[in-house]
Amino acid sequence: MKVYVIYTDGSCDPNPGVGGFGAVIEDEAGAVLEVSGRLHDTTNNRMELLAALKALEACDAGSKVHVITDSRYLEQGATVWYRAWVAKGWRKVVNPDLWQALLAEHGRHHDVTYEWVKGHEGHPGNEQAHQLAEQARLYTRSSA
Repeated sequence: MKVYVIYTDGSCDPNPGVGGFGAVIEDEAGAVLEVSGRLHDTTNNRMELLAALKALEACDAGSKVHVITDSRYLEQGATVWYRAWVAKGWRKVVNPDLWQALLAEHGRHHDVTYEWVKGHEGHPGNEQAHQLAEQARLYTRSSA
């Protein structure tokens, strides 16, 4: 079974507005994959969720995955809150489409765990994911 560590971050400015997400995926052999993207009409929380979703999709099925995030929304939603959301039929849940997709990805893996870290405190993986999210959000294609 493959083992991955994922670092995620989302960015949006203004919020709502243009957003970017970034994730750094490391496997047990030390290989690193970066994923990122940009949306025009979104929120910071959607970007946080999308970072985790896209990273989990990039991991081999049946893997053990540890997600490290600076988003309490992502960490608490994926480990605690989702139980009540499912029990209540997803009523009054913000971003149910992404939460449902994220939980489906959990089912594709052997084990998915989450850890919260304080953002912008010099944690290398978190800083790298933040940089990817910011670069994606700020990217503009030149008209040359």
